[in-house]
Amino acid sequence: MPDEEELIVEGDEAPDESLMLRGEENVAVRIKLEREARGWSTNAVSDQLNEAGYEINPSAVWRIENRKRRVNLDEAIGFAELFGISLENLVGPPRLAAHARAMELIEDIRRRYREMRLANRAAAEARDALDAYLAEHPDLREEADVLVSNAIAEDIMASMPPPGLLQQAPPTQPEADHPDAGSDR
Repeated sequence: MPDEEELIVEGDEAPDESLMLRGEENVAVRIKLEREARGWSTNAVSDQLNEAGYEINPSAVWRIENRKRRVNLDEAIGFAELFGISLENLVGPPRLAAHARAMELIEDIRRRYREMRLANRAAAEARDALDAYLAEHPDLREEADVLVSNAIAEDIMASMPPPGLLQQAPPTQPEADHPDAGSDR
């Protein structure tokens, strides 16, 4: 089996296997890729990290790259700074992380999904609080349910584009040239 680095760099042998790398593995592969892309030796990386205040020797860089030693958080921060990438990018899958815009968009999706989960939890808690109150005051349930349903419907309607903006796009080819033109559907 080819090693993970070959899968990441070449990507042709087994593209799904590159997704199996995680955390420490990603960091090790990414550090080596970034170092080699710049034509730096492990000594050069060590020297630059030491100058920036991150104590690490060349053999430690080699051991990290070859998965013989774990990278600690301070070192990971140092590597990210040295290579001019975010820490999240350093930890991400190397092939994908090499595309900074993709990583930004993925992080935006992750952030929005977390926000959505928190909002859903807050909405469920609010609904539970209302249900508990209405259990004590059952005579208010019907009116409260109508009011909640109307508020939700208003929010949904407010988020929809105004009528007229939902016009159908013109066909991509004239009807006479369309393969189904004249056929009974």
